[in-house]
Amino acid sequence: MTQLPKKHLFDIPEGMIYLDGNSLGPLPKGAAERATKTLTQEWGTQLIKAWNTADWMALPQKVGDRIAGFIGAAPGSVATGDTLSIKVYQALAAALKMRPDRRVILSDTGNFPSDLYMAQGLISTIGKDYELRTVAPEDVAEAITEDVAVVMLTEVDYRTGRRHDMTELTARAHQAGAVMIWDLAHSAGALPVDLTGCNAEFAVGCTYKYFNGGPGAPAFIYARPDILLEVEPALSGWLGHDAPFAMEPGYRPAMTTERLRVGTPPIVQLSILDAALDVWDGVSMDEIRGASVALCESFITEVEARCPQLTLASPRDAVVRGSQVSFAFEEGYPVMQALIERGVIGDFRAPNILRFGFTPLYIDQDDVIAAAKVLEDVMTSESWKDPKYQVRSRVT
Repeated sequence: MTQLPKKHLFDIPEGMIYLDGNSLGPLPKGAAERATKTLTQEWGTQLIKAWNTADWMALPQKVGDRIAGFIGAAPGSVATGDTLSIKVYQALAAALKMRPDRRVILSDTGNFPSDLYMAQGLISTIGKDYELRTVAPEDVAEAITEDVAVVMLTEVDYRTGRRHDMTELTARAHQAGAVMIWDLAHSAGALPVDLTGCNAEFAVGCTYKYFNGGPGAPAFIYARPDILLEVEPALSGWLGHDAPFAMEPGYRPAMTTERLRVGTPPIVQLSILDAALDVWDGVSMDEIRGASVALCESFITEVEARCPQLTLASPRDAVVRGSQVSFAFEEGYPVMQALIERGVIGDFRAPNILRFGFTPLYIDQDDVIAAAKVLEDVMTSESWKDPKYQVRSRVT
């Protein structure tokens, strides 16, 4: 078993307790060096030759295969590039084409807004009589009826950390004849995922959170291998073509997950992500999950004992909770700003959520206790009432 945490592999400022890895992971120490190499030794000296000499063209699939290992997917089933919203759009469009006689996209009211926005935008583009139907998270199973074409859910709720049962809901979708899409934004790198075992058709996710790929890191999309040739790309980009440099006037999709690539891959970002994934060497997701649950349980215990003003907003049962803990407080925004100024970094989610992410790669029990003590002081002293903490920044 690997010794956790592996703090020495990250550049985290001295004295900072970083509980925001579920929003943006910290910088792994090898990532900057890798980016510099890509810029100076590859682009700087090889220029366009580097697509071949530095094997840039293969980097999206190489990184995709590394991600596949964390989400229970087969090699070759994960494509990387673009943003998560684009990947949601691709998966939704392809899924709807697989069920041409149905018109309903089912999701839940707790889903990340961007996923719902992309569904709304897709519907407005294709017209007809398509419907985005949203229900309360606890009502999803009963809402999967035989008029549903696609079930699109985020496994772990971004506000509260509530976790859907991926295996059960995928099975319910298939029993009703629907296609299943999972958003793994708060799952990949945080807890064990078994896409092969649950048999979902599609999954998407981002890499700037638990995978520490940096701001703007490329997203990924998974397509179940047996349906790949059924997948009709809605965004039929040049690099999704079976032979991009044949320069054919008509689109002919690649016979692999490469068909889910769109434009030129972000090589610098992919190189950073490739290096960032090195910190996972020798670490299992079961090991990460066990450590994560222990950290979250300790934080809940400490905060509830020290801060009775706060209300637990996350599920108490770790089985149905991701790798984050959220507390509700009416004045949550200024409380978080006071914490941040004192070196405890979490984030705020409207309307009243203080959100803390626990990443065992660089967080330990001492961090949990220290963070709870700072939160206790902020609440007891009411320092959060200082007017400077009331000013809203663009990013919360």
